Amino acid sequence: MSTPHRVHNFSAGPAVLPLPVLERIREQIVDTAGAGMSILEMSHRSTHFEAIIQKAEADLRKLLGIPDGYAVLFLQGGATHQFTMVPANLRAAGKSADYVLTGHWSKAALKEAQKGGAARVAGSTEGEQFARIPKASEIDAAADAAYLHFTSNNTIYGTEWSEEPAAPAGVPLVCDASSDFLSRPIDVSKYGLIYAGAQKNVGPAGVVITIIRKDLLERTPANLPASLDYALFAKNGSMYNTPPCFAIWAVGLVLEHLLAEGGLTAMQKHNERKAGMIYDVIDASGGFYRGHAAKDSRSLMNITFRLPSEDLEKKFAKESTAAGLDGLKGHRSVGGLRASVYNALPLAAAEALVAFMKEFQAKNA
Repeated sequence: MSTPHRVHNFSAGPAVLPLPVLERIREQIVDTAGAGMSILEMSHRSTHFEAIIQKAEADLRKLLGIPDGYAVLFLQGGATHQFTMVPANLRAAGKSADYVLTGHWSKAALKEAQKGGAARVAGSTEGEQFARIPKASEIDAAADAAYLHFTSNNTIYGTEWSEEPAAPAGVPLVCDASSDFLSRPIDVSKYGLIYAGAQKNVGPAGVVITIIRKDLLERTPANLPASLDYALFAKNGSMYNTPPCFAIWAVGLVLEHLLAEGGLTAMQKHNERKAGMIYDVIDASGGFYRGHAAKDSRSLMNITFRLPSEDLEKKFAKESTAAGLDGLKGHRSVGGLRASVYNALPLAAAEALVAFMKEFQAKNA
């Protein structure tokens, strides 16, 4: 079989997957798990798929050190669906929820929460174009809030929380971890609920992983529609209806790969090295490259930067694509450039981008 053509994929998502995982998918797509059929054909009620989803959960628990008092759910609808599910399950009638705004997706989560009840802004850096993460002193979290919600990494603006905000005693901390999930160790016991769309670091689009403290399942209203009901999905092992079987299988393969690579501490070191190389070029460019994020808020996952003119940015995007560096154009809402350097991006890709950036500056400064 010929070697497939592969570019350096800096897309913000769906994003690069580990090559060994893609090769396993290619090898096993026709006969998955020795079942004599493809995962694409397999009943979710079969013993073969039950083994697949159970192993994926076990490996996720091992990677994150998830305590026994938490349920792990594999759901559909992506993180956007969680914007509705979280308040529908956790916010009792007459209660309000708190949201910290650090970018587009936290604003979207707040907007959805406000459609069904009270939700307020407990902190925001929107006035500074979301260039930094709020300081602890800038977060006004209510002691009686249903929960405190934040987005751990902001793909569009290139900022990331170095540590989670502190919720008042008794207030569950809720996190949209979609774009830095499994990129570093976290203490799950600090959270009431964590959700993450898989298509950044963990697998293909189509599945969202939700980790919820089991006592919070008792908040789910009795008359909630089934598609929104965390307790119902937990009771049925994520299989109240047909789950996204292929995506869950692929996630399981990625989890196996992460364990084999040394776990999340190894991933953090890998990600720090890649991002550090690129930030060093930005910082040493004399202003030719200008990072959007404040230095103490920089993301290890999404590196956003501008050039002296939009024409140069268009030229950079065009020439980098031609050089095999794909997906570097910034988000349409803010422009500029963006390099997404998720877990699966090889060190060689970051090295190639660094070399291109230096050469581009030398030719165009």
